[in-house]
Amino acid sequence: MNTFLLPYRFKWIGTFLVLAGSVGLICYLWFNFILMLPVFAILSSFLEMKYFTIITTNVADELIMISLLTGFFFIAWSKEKTETEGLSRIRSIALSKAVLSNTVFLLFSILFIYGNGFVAVIFLNLISPFIFYLGFFLYLKRNL
Repeated sequence: MNTFLLPYRFKWIGTFLVLAGSVGLICYLWFNFILMLPVFAILSSFLEMKYFTIITTNVADELIMISLLTGFFFIAWSKEKTETEGLSRIRSIALSKAVLSNTVFLLFSILFIYGNGFVAVIFLNLISPFIFYLGFFLYLKRNL
């Protein structure tokens, strides 16, 4: 599994991206942060269906999600300072627990959360596997 891990310095880049995304998310949710830019869209369905077109839209939410997703990916898949064989085993246990936990989380959400709350859960599901994985990994590493 070590061959698929990024160098340790990516953990710091990931931490910066998660912090920047979190600040952006707070600004977006509480202060209604808007960043209007023209973007290329394969599909746009705001007022009418458009394919392969340029539209002007608020890209703040896309930038925030890209920052959070990339940051959590870098943190989760970066080597530790001293990578050992025991950490490889802990990574695989944490990954299996994260998949199971995320599946239970989604099933619970499907059964009990509706409307805009469920849309929020779907957006949260973009990063929740990484959050579960990092939580289990850090917990198992501490108890090693």
